[in-house]
Amino acid sequence: MAKNIVARSKDYPQWYLDVIKAAELADYSPVRGCMVIRPHGYALWEAIQRDLDRRFKATGHQNAYFPLLIPVSFLEKEAQHVEGFAMECAVVTHSSLKKGEDGHLQARSELPEPFVVRPTSETIFGHMYAQWIQSYRDLPLLINQWANVMRWEMRTRLFLRTAEFLWQEGHTAHETAQEAQEETRRMLDVYAQFAHQFLAMPVVKGRKTESEKFPGAVTTYTIEALMQDGKALQAGTSHFLGQNFSKAFDIKYLDRGNQLQHCWTTSWGVSTRLIGGLIMTHSDDEGLILPPRVASTLGAVVPIYRSDEEKEQVITYCKRLLAALCGEEHLQAALERDKNREIISVFTDHSATQKIVLDLREGRAVEKHFHWEQRGLPFRFEVGPRDVANEAFVLKTRFDNSKEFCKLAEVDPQWLQKKVQTVQEAMYQKALQFQRSKTVEVESYDQLKEAVQAGGFVRCWFHEDPQVEAQIKEETKATVRCIPLEQPGGVGKCIFSGRETKEQVLFALAY
Repeated sequence: MAKNIVARSKDYPQWYLDVIKAAELADYSPVRGCMVIRPHGYALWEAIQRDLDRRFKATGHQNAYFPLLIPVSFLEKEAQHVEGFAMECAVVTHSSLKKGEDGHLQARSELPEPFVVRPTSETIFGHMYAQWIQSYRDLPLLINQWANVMRWEMRTRLFLRTAEFLWQEGHTAHETAQEAQEETRRMLDVYAQFAHQFLAMPVVKGRKTESEKFPGAVTTYTIEALMQDGKALQAGTSHFLGQNFSKAFDIKYLDRGNQLQHCWTTSWGVSTRLIGGLIMTHSDDEGLILPPRVASTLGAVVPIYRSDEEKEQVITYCKRLLAALCGEEHLQAALERDKNREIISVFTDHSATQKIVLDLREGRAVEKHFHWEQRGLPFRFEVGPRDVANEAFVLKTRFDNSKEFCKLAEVDPQWLQKKVQTVQEAMYQKALQFQRSKTVEVESYDQLKEAVQAGGFVRCWFHEDPQVEAQIKEETKATVRCIPLEQPGGVGKCIFSGRETKEQVLFALAY
């Protein structure tokens, strides 16, 4: 076990923070509740952006950007929305500063109307959509923005819950309720597929109860993931907003019969919280573990030698290995670009999204191993004099700590991609097996209380009732994470009231 990381079994919250620190993903900022995302952490967000953005555009969406500051009066137009976010808003009341008599800066010019720093952008999108949409020919309007938002959280934790965080928010407008509902479910599926295929993170797709849905939504759908400590993480949401915001902001269009109608709208989003979920789904007591598709650095080639003669032979051979893995063209470009650097970065393709590095730093090989291991690199390629003689190398896989002796003659870019696919799928299957092992079905409230404390998803028949949900949360700290879209069929008895119901729900403690 790494000395700088506490064991999960001993102190899971501290383990999580230790992993982030050891991997240099993020740090605390001088602004309370905010974080600084370091380059290695931001590279994860860039990878998430790239993959999701491709999926969004494949479904017809375009990117735009909307203002950070939103007039307070906009929030007031949708009653449930303002009630849901009022306590979380950061408010801008002045436009400039002046130096006071004591030499300190003070607010000077009070604004005619305060602005909130966006907690979400339904209102500003609604205002602009009302100007842009005139006819059914303007529909559907499918826009996404990548942005930052602020919600004044009192209790924060890096990536999982911070006052400011990064996210994407899609906002769409449609002719009919059916089209908007289809959009809502389509984007939920996009999120679920992304979590599976890219993050290797299994999720349960479901609908939120009335008491847990987004303020101002008619229906909220969610993907729920399960972390290694048995707590649930809401990993993404998609909202059918009905006509609530279109009526509040007068978003109308002339329909095909030349009649004015209000649009039907949706919104959906994920955030940097996914990085927290990624860490807690896959990492171990040695540090970060990254699925290969997420990692900006797929692997590190570590030369091992004792003399200057061995050094020259080993490093020359390492370059041959890099050429085999990434292509001679990419190797030569890297050697020219990084010729005075201790770490040579060789990109695996022309899109320059992933690379393999050659670690030429002075120091013991074991220290380099530790460095790359804690940063979660999927693969480590070790080359010593004996490997050079045998035209081979040692492949270490971070996910399962396996060691494999490989022949250089077998290696090419396709070989590397097969390794990527194998590890990616193995990581998903391991996480899925864990989720299934920590999902139990109960038949009574006493069983529910016991199962919740043991951790994991607790599935049961439940008749939706906000007052009952509040009581259960008070007594157990658990909430209904979702009403799964996959239902067993038939009817059962609610574990709390005994009433017949057609729905099972998932309860869990949650982040």
